[in-house]
Amino acid sequence: MNNPSVSVRHSSSEPLLRIARRDALPLWRSWSIRVISVVCALIVNAIFIYFVTDLNPVQVYSVMFKGSFKSVYKFICTLRDTTFLLGIGIALAPAFKMRFWNIGAEGQVLMGGLATAIVMIYCADFPTWLLFLTMIIASMAAGALWGLIPALFKAKWNTNETLFTLMMNYVAINLVLCFTNLWRGSKSSMGTINVATKAGWFPELFGYRFSLNIIIILAFTVLMFIYLKYSKHGYEIAVVGESQNTAKYAGINVKKVIIRTMIISGAICGICGFITVAGRDQTISTATSGGYGFTAIIVAWLAKFNTFYMALISFVLIFLENGAAQIASAYASLNDYAASIITGIILFFILGSEFFINYKLIFRTKTAKEAK
Repeated sequence: MNNPSVSVRHSSSEPLLRIARRDALPLWRSWSIRVISVVCALIVNAIFIYFVTDLNPVQVYSVMFKGSFKSVYKFICTLRDTTFLLGIGIALAPAFKMRFWNIGAEGQVLMGGLATAIVMIYCADFPTWLLFLTMIIASMAAGALWGLIPALFKAKWNTNETLFTLMMNYVAINLVLCFTNLWRGSKSSMGTINVATKAGWFPELFGYRFSLNIIIILAFTVLMFIYLKYSKHGYEIAVVGESQNTAKYAGINVKKVIIRTMIISGAICGICGFITVAGRDQTISTATSGGYGFTAIIVAWLAKFNTFYMALISFVLIFLENGAAQIASAYASLNDYAASIITGIILFFILGSEFFINYKLIFRTKTAKEAK
């Protein structure tokens, strides 16, 4: 026989608010939440802009829009930066799907770029086809090595990959500093590599030298989507990410999958370094990766490792970055910090929308006794 006092006592002891995981939402509903979050962010930013700077928010947003779309050149540069960020996100996708937290993309990109610069400097007399082939192989090998080292330690001794890959970034930074200081000699900066001969520079395509960057990364976007979704390796990565015990029970060699996946992740980061040095900067420095190795973590996570969604998210983040720079230069009362606050608010709402897509808030309903 049920005791009503027990049920009332149990009900009143429940928390006022609980958080529960949602079932998978329909695509239209999840994207509706994201759109609503962006609208809310724009409203909050409008309030901030008006009360802090006394500027017209609509005009500020217009200037922000011009940061990426004012001219054809600005739009192409936006695509260039978008594909660079997207390329690193693509590289991180298989590792993150496997639940291997690769925080070392910065270092892997730098190592790929450094290997490219070394080949450009010391092999400049090679025939063009051989020079580019050597640059590609060297950049992939350098990035893959920087991914392989933490993967070996993780597979053999179960080390913490987050700390390991993070520390590898600093090793890569100091290697770049070592080589650039050697190459620049007594000059204040290293300067552009092979200015006279342009050996190792990407050829111009559609009037821009970095057009090939965009084409290469778009190709990787399609290939990585197919690899993760339809290949046997992609299936093994998904199983290992869900449960290593389940993967072992299914006969999957977990150590082999970890090592193979990190080699692929590092190699693609190396390619990103290659196209940056050969196709964009024609030089190497510690700023070559531009902090995008960390931003790409947000890209990969928000997109749930879907490379086509990554393309959209990468574009939004680059648009916000360019817009912030534009409004900081256009308004004296909106310096770099205020502009960063505006983009930060938008990013905060976008990230927050993922919470409401994956979780729901459950409020405690009042019992009859509490209602009285």
